Amino acid sequence: MKHYLVFLMLLGFSLSSFSQTGNIQGVITDENGITVPGATIAVQGFNKGAVTDFDGSYTIVGVNEGLQKLVFSFLGYSNVEKEVTVKANQTVTLNVTMSSESTTLDEVLVTGYGLGGQARALNTQKNKQNITNIVSTDQIGKFPDANIGDAVKRIPGITMQVDQGEARNIIIRGLSPQLNSVTLNGSRIPSAEGDNRNVQMDLIPSDMIQTIEVNKAVTPDMDADALGGSVNLITRTSPQGFRLSATAGSGVNFITDKRILNGSFLVGNRSKNDKFGWMVSASINDNDFGSDNVEAEWEDEFEFNNGDEDNLEEVAVNPYAKVFEIREYLVQRVRRSFSANFDYKLNETNNLYFKSIYNWRDDRENRFRLENEILDGEDIGAGDFTVDANGNLTSFPVEAKRQTKGGIAGGRNKNARLEDQRMQNYSVGGDHLLGSVELDWMASFSKASEERLNERYLEYESEYGVAFNNNADKPLFTPLNASEADYILFELDEISEENQYTEEQDVNFFVNVKAPLTLVEDQEGFLKFGFKSRLKNKNRDNDFMEFSDETGALDLLGDIPTKNYSDNDFLAGSQYQVGSFASADYLGGLNFNDSSLFEGEDLPDEYLTANFDVNENVYAGYAMLNQQFSDKFSVLAGVRLEHTSIDSEGNTLVFNEDGDYDGTQVVKDKANYTNLLPGVHLKYNVAENTVLRFAWTNTIARPNYVDLVPYQEINNEDEEIYFGNSELNPTTSMNFDVMAEQYFKSVGLLSGGVFYKDIQDFIYTNVSEDDNGFEVYKPLNGNGATVFGAEVSLQRRLNFLPGFAKNFSIFLNYTYLTSNTDGIYNEDGDERTDLDLPNTAPNMFNGSLGYADKHFSVRLSGNFSDAYVDEIGGRAFEDRYYDKQFFLDFNANVALSKQLSLYVNLNNITNQPLRYYQGVKGRTMQMEYYEKRLNFGLKYDLFKKK
Repeated sequence: MKHYLVFLMLLGFSLSSFSQTGNIQGVITDENGITVPGATIAVQGFNKGAVTDFDGSYTIVGVNEGLQKLVFSFLGYSNVEKEVTVKANQTVTLNVTMSSESTTLDEVLVTGYGLGGQARALNTQKNKQNITNIVSTDQIGKFPDANIGDAVKRIPGITMQVDQGEARNIIIRGLSPQLNSVTLNGSRIPSAEGDNRNVQMDLIPSDMIQTIEVNKAVTPDMDADALGGSVNLITRTSPQGFRLSATAGSGVNFITDKRILNGSFLVGNRSKNDKFGWMVSASINDNDFGSDNVEAEWEDEFEFNNGDEDNLEEVAVNPYAKVFEIREYLVQRVRRSFSANFDYKLNETNNLYFKSIYNWRDDRENRFRLENEILDGEDIGAGDFTVDANGNLTSFPVEAKRQTKGGIAGGRNKNARLEDQRMQNYSVGGDHLLGSVELDWMASFSKASEERLNERYLEYESEYGVAFNNNADKPLFTPLNASEADYILFELDEISEENQYTEEQDVNFFVNVKAPLTLVEDQEGFLKFGFKSRLKNKNRDNDFMEFSDETGALDLLGDIPTKNYSDNDFLAGSQYQVGSFASADYLGGLNFNDSSLFEGEDLPDEYLTANFDVNENVYAGYAMLNQQFSDKFSVLAGVRLEHTSIDSEGNTLVFNEDGDYDGTQVVKDKANYTNLLPGVHLKYNVAENTVLRFAWTNTIARPNYVDLVPYQEINNEDEEIYFGNSELNPTTSMNFDVMAEQYFKSVGLLSGGVFYKDIQDFIYTNVSEDDNGFEVYKPLNGNGATVFGAEVSLQRRLNFLPGFAKNFSIFLNYTYLTSNTDGIYNEDGDERTDLDLPNTAPNMFNGSLGYADKHFSVRLSGNFSDAYVDEIGGRAFEDRYYDKQFFLDFNANVALSKQLSLYVNLNNITNQPLRYYQGVKGRTMQMEYYEKRLNFGLKYDLFKKK
């Protein structure tokens, strides 16, 4: 590869030295100095041209010497014509300013600075060779989305899994988060979570990102681990003139009636000689909120002791909740982000840049959980339960537990569990023009971590009888005797403290070389090839200590400081009263280091199987050819080769027949595999603003770390065995896409298409029984799965309507999916034929209606995703489903001046809960409510073009 690269560079120099051609490059900006991505540049009279990149830059190589006329085009804006004199073997710079015309959407935007975000995004999308969706930061600002996850969910074919009311894990075209990739400026973002590859999208503030690029059909020069798709987040770059932007706001969370604080700033400029550009930005969001939660675990088998504990008797009953929980969460989430980007022009043909971003989120959480679990069959006698005439289990004894979750007092913990998540990325790179050969390179270091220190649990237990309401949608246990269930009678069960740390580091390097290569006379083409390496380490280091009270002061819950956390406005229903618990302050103040008060015991069985260390190195090379066959038709074809090498280390734990920990053994293993991944992209411009696309691509998804680590947990008491599987194959997919797009001159889009994915070796957790009667849990490769889908999208300003109605705009998209699987087996060894591919939502919809004039804008936005199977159980009854959800949001902006505006956002108007159900839709496993959030504040934006 190295020798070939040198050869091509020398070839480029030699060709340029004998040719009578030169190069043209430059930057396109609007009247305020903001760069314009997606603009087209054509050399009049020749089949030569280019499209500006995300920084507004363009390069045209091999232009004949002499006076040339260039035409600059941008959807919805007047063309610009410029003349430039090209000299042989030289590169001339031509920077251009484009101004908006009266047909643009920005004529009616409150902060209408020249070329608007929607125009930028649609022009870039139109001129891409592959199937993609582009969203600019200005578009994001039209929606009330504080983090990138909530912004991405507006894109066709995308839905999100939420955490504490914010969008966290991305699902692209119905494929689960670990099957998709998220990159920052083209470099893979590491994951802060230990058991998966999911990127925490709620970690990144939306105002720190310039553009979101969703590639639904990847090209050979992109990472192939994007089975569903690839999301590339592009950070802000230095402006072409001075820019100062700031936001300050506040708000309220209606679930707690506590405040929200947020602020951000951005400042950047270029030097007088235009060589050095810089930009720094920062953002903070402090959110004090919580959630109201009810959970249940269901069973359809019931056994009791009829005098013989070794031979339990079974009675037929309808499904019942064997576990029922009420949970109250109090959360403070502080999200901070800082970015600094610099670029320097060495000369007309060589540029260097540095990009960085540091995201840091603190989650302080207190959780108060009342858990009721039916006693084991051997502990239930014939007279301890009742069954009505319809076969409903109506009463039974339970083991009840009241648990306080918190952290140590003082410092950053503040008596709460502190989850410290960080993601940082530092990149240095360059863009070079060597004769007619373009070369770019980048080296980056990325790190993501999650630290949870001194996480404490104080739990009390009791036993009493409960009545079960047999309401599958709103399950409820009610004590048969209120005095027996009094919290003051609960006895100490467990005091524990654990520390968790997960870290993932990536070192990336890539180099790309692009050289003119024409296979068809008088038509443009180029050859592009490159190399990339990604060296990754992922490790998790947890511990767990259990403490005993040496003084007896904590024996009864009634003897320690408590607080009643019941709420008559509990969002799941006023019937759910969680009651009293040890206060968070009391738990945080306990001194576990005082041996006269507490004795600690290390419990490796609680954490060792979760600990691992994995080195995963990926080496990739690619080559692709992009050839224009006519003014309308072009083909991009190529192949990517990726080799993956894995070294993993885990632990084997054994528990004897009494359930006692019986030893640990470190287990190491190695694996490697190579994937050859060809792809073809066809693009046909039916008319100036009508585009047809076709893509055939091949992609992969690597196993989650927790699945490929060679750990084992053998429990001889419960007769259960849990395995990792270092021999897992990566999931692969052959993908077909067809898309048609009609762009409107008034800056809009109507598109529609279909796609098909043929998936092999998808990964699921198999539950089976071995020859000794042990229940075995092990990740396995399924045989295959297919996904078929269709999506349509419409973005349009209704400027064809009369009067004030022309200021309305609509944003609509809908995605339909259907899937099936092959090779999933239940606990009896029978193949499941009743399953969709996990995480494939059949229907997804986004819609918004907006109105904007020169001083005022308002928008109502909806986001819907259908229910889907989230986790496969041993049988259909145990399958867990993520329920459908519909979010409705509102935002408004009022211009106080050209630079200053007032904004108001109202999120989650529908009070949409996070809901899981078990087996059938009406059987609730979890329902967690967050209520509405109101934000308001001021935005200031100042531009000064050089």
